[in-house]
Amino acid sequence: MIAALTGRLAAKAPSHITLEVQGVGYEVFIPLSTFYALPDLNESTSLRIQTHLREDAIQLFGFLTSLEKEAFVLLNGISGIGPKLALSVLSTLSVPDLVSAVTAGDVDKLASVPGIGKKSAGRIALELKDKAERLHPATAKPPETPAGRADRLQDDALSALVNLGYRAADVRDVLKSLARSHPEPILLQDMIKEALKDLARG
Repeated sequence: MIAALTGRLAAKAPSHITLEVQGVGYEVFIPLSTFYALPDLNESTSLRIQTHLREDAIQLFGFLTSLEKEAFVLLNGISGIGPKLALSVLSTLSVPDLVSAVTAGDVDKLASVPGIGKKSAGRIALELKDKAERLHPATAKPPETPAGRADRLQDDALSALVNLGYRAADVRDVLKSLARSHPEPILLQDMIKEALKDLARG
């Protein structure tokens, strides 16, 4: 079973990357929290890997921190929460936010994750309550996005939100509105969080 990979970042998208290791390209699915902190293309990066075996495929899920991987493993162990939904949770809520919601029993916050209904949210809150202490909040913040990449930020945000299940047309409208209300530089994760709030309000 693959537990970690270090190699050249050959391609990246908000939902997955291609990591080239000694001439072999591995497709690795990632949460947005990992995507935010990835280096530039062709640079070296290391990911903690969780290998998921299916009848028809072997899927790799990668994380830059052990905290993300631990959260993924705990979420994936909950009945009805598969790896894709676990990634959706980590793409919508930071690990500290997840811990906070679980500790407080905030089902509404957990249910704000695309694909997670009230019943699944309640199950997450219940089953993780006694395990939340294993997910100590990370203190490191992702690096700020360089200025002059507004168009690329919009494209990355659009791709990320569409991957979370939102309609592209709705996402574009929300991002245009955010661009008008935030003329100053904004981090990608902040843009996506603001967009998620607007999309949740409908």
